[in-house]
Amino acid sequence: MRQLTMILSMLALAGCVAMAKVEKGERAIGDRLAVKIEGAWNQLDGPELGPAQTWTMEGLPIDQLLLYSGVKDGDLVHASGGDGKRKDFAFKANMQADEIVGMFEGMLTRDGSSFKLTRLEPSSFGGLSGFHFEYTLIRKVDNVVLTGVGWGAVSKGELFAMLYMAPRLAFFARHAADVERIAMSAKIRQSAQ
Repeated sequence: MRQLTMILSMLALAGCVAMAKVEKGERAIGDRLAVKIEGAWNQLDGPELGPAQTWTMEGLPIDQLLLYSGVKDGDLVHASGGDGKRKDFAFKANMQADEIVGMFEGMLTRDGSSFKLTRLEPSSFGGLSGFHFEYTLIRKVDNVVLTGVGWGAVSKGELFAMLYMAPRLAFFARHAADVERIAMSAKIRQSAQ
């Protein structure tokens, strides 16, 4: 964890990662997704963080909320490092829920971390039929066990999803109810305005 914190600190000092407070209330995520925010969330912006919006309560090494809005067929679900050494994971419009979760698993384990799916079930997200899943991730860099949860739905061939993860001990439980409220507040518009 110390190594990850040092890397993030160096990136922030170099001006590569910017952090801004997320204002409370309804917040647009892309053109078609909106969520209602309560609490002290911060949005991080940097070259290695897209295409999801990355938010955190405690700081990136501790917790992260990934918000995906309108990922199109063939788009990567992670920032491409450009080094060609790690596999890329792209969304396909015909993917089923288990395949989408498998894509996120691949993305989260690109660094050698290990992932275990503990639940996958149908659920609404953004007012559409979608899915909900829960997982455990053991981060390779420091062997910290993270608990994670996610929701997703596909609308007009585009993926809308939300994933949250934090260390199993203390941090996940601290913000799990807030994260669920954000997921339940999600609204996906049928067409871009």
